[in-house]
Amino acid sequence: MEDLNSKFSSRAQEDLELVAKAKEGDQNAFSKLMARYRDSIFFMVLKMVHNRDDAEDLTIEAFGKAFNNIGNYSADFAFSTWLFKIATNNSIDFIRKKRLVTTPIDRTTTTEDGETTPIAVRDHAPDPEEAVIKEQRAQKIRGAIEQLSPKYRSLIELRYLDELSYEEIAEKLDLPLGTVKAQLFRAKDMLYNLLKVTREKY
Repeated sequence: MEDLNSKFSSRAQEDLELVAKAKEGDQNAFSKLMARYRDSIFFMVLKMVHNRDDAEDLTIEAFGKAFNNIGNYSADFAFSTWLFKIATNNSIDFIRKKRLVTTPIDRTTTTEDGETTPIAVRDHAPDPEEAVIKEQRAQKIRGAIEQLSPKYRSLIELRYLDELSYEEIAEKLDLPLGTVKAQLFRAKDMLYNLLKVTREKY
């Protein structure tokens, strides 16, 4: 392992140590990794989707996917490379779904370690095993949403199940836009923490 890891920068080496702790359920390690890369992931995603609210949502989703699948991470690549790839693919899926008008996406992206990694576009051909995994994940998410208070549960459902914009939610609930954004941010944070707890049980 040491021979393999010696090709990484000191920052990437630190990431590997944090990932090892995170795989063992160390919440502090999760927090450190998120704090280390949240801004850089956010600004990369923002360049792709051109909307700060969507970029914020996609950033949280990317970290959620990374942490839920951290057991699959292999030290063949730097953690940042793996994380940026997840965030990129997640954003590409979003762009396809929303059919957003965007500027062309570069075929490569550069991580904070200076590594250039290709943007891999997923094959969307049906995969029975993947469908089962997605359904299991969806059940966990629905279960976590049910644990939220009615106020926060409603906000999450309007945003992610009904796919309403922040403005539409504000109008529907007759609330100031700033209040909706603040409460939804809190709701997402609570949901994220619930999902982490759910993951630890399995």
